[in-house]
Amino acid sequence: MAATARIATGAVAAAVVAAALAGCSTGDGGAGQGVPGPQKAKPAPAAGHVVRLIGDGSTAFTGAQPNLPKPERLKPGQKPPQFVVFSWDGAGEDSQKLFSHFREVAKENHATMTYFLSGVYLLPEEKRDLYRPPQHSPGSSDIGFNDEQGIADTVEQLRQAWLEGNEIGTHFNGHFCGKGGGVGEWSVQEWKDEIAQAKQFVRTWKTNTGLTEVKPLPFDYDRELIGARTPCLEGQRNFMQAARELGFRYDSSGVNNQVWPRKKEGLWDLSMQLVPFPGHTYEQLTMDYNFMVNQSGTRTQGDPAKYDYWGDQMRDGLLGGFERAYNGNRAPLIIGNHFESWNGGTYMRAVEEVVKTVCNKSDVRCVSFRQLADWLDAQDPQVLDKLRSLDVGQAPKEGWASFLSTRPAPAPKGAPGAPASRG
Repeated sequence: MAATARIATGAVAAAVVAAALAGCSTGDGGAGQGVPGPQKAKPAPAAGHVVRLIGDGSTAFTGAQPNLPKPERLKPGQKPPQFVVFSWDGAGEDSQKLFSHFREVAKENHATMTYFLSGVYLLPEEKRDLYRPPQHSPGSSDIGFNDEQGIADTVEQLRQAWLEGNEIGTHFNGHFCGKGGGVGEWSVQEWKDEIAQAKQFVRTWKTNTGLTEVKPLPFDYDRELIGARTPCLEGQRNFMQAARELGFRYDSSGVNNQVWPRKKEGLWDLSMQLVPFPGHTYEQLTMDYNFMVNQSGTRTQGDPAKYDYWGDQMRDGLLGGFERAYNGNRAPLIIGNHFESWNGGTYMRAVEEVVKTVCNKSDVRCVSFRQLADWLDAQDPQVLDKLRSLDVGQAPKEGWASFLSTRPAPAPKGAPGAPASRG
């Protein structure tokens, strides 16, 4: 599944604007959360006894999604867990088998992830004219379409991923960026139309391929789809208005510092973040594409002699951001990727090493965006406000027990307000 890399832009901190492109590209395809301890994910069960086919049987309602831990409110004085979200733009399975590979990596390391599916990856090339992109002619797409085998393989990965507790979001369809009809120029209504088509391609892949004997996707996509990341991080403002009106719960199309999330226009802002960039004075967005652009430019295959170094640089940058949060404010770390082989696949190796390093720690939860949003919704709003008062890497001076206590900590002896001592 070939895809053309595109440069993404975003609101990057001043130190990065001149040095890095805030980005996302198309990806060549597109791929777990369990939590160590009592919330550890169980093996995916067989489909439940409740199966209600939807439409042509491409999707089906099978009951509540399995392997989702119940979100719990922090107890007074409890230190928050360290959340890490691994997300994949343009999720699909092609000859590289990266979707299936990272599904296994996630299961082996107590993780679940978010897969942002590109709808045209479930639309065969011969039916391309069914896609009518905003401001483009019918059948246009900057990332192409798929073939029957690719669609069957992608459907199988999506099915297994969902049963394992992963989230299936959307990366929309044709991945149009820049001027001349790019997503940054789309109206709210055009975004709604694009979302409706993305849903339709998921609902009708059997009709469009003739693969009528293949098992359905085990979810109702109208219920499953609660968030997205826009192509190239463009068009966020109008997309967010459309998403809010359609009942989405979060957006991951911006650029943030490593601080606790807040709601923006009714949606959780779960954007990717800036982390240390080893060897540089500026910080870097937590996405493979951006590391590549700052290492080999827009060439997806640069100097092979530098592949190992570039991969280590990405791995160490992500781990630097993780340690800064883990030992500091405990803000969730949001990471974005593509199933690709840029610079010899060095970024895939880097991401896998980060998963294996961080997701097995007892107080770390590698989760999907859905699970993070569920946890945030379960918290006391006043507690979240306190967490947001912590700056990047800032741990509470008084310790977590006092910082998140429901009662003020007692003043130390001799200080104003301290209890009088008894003789």
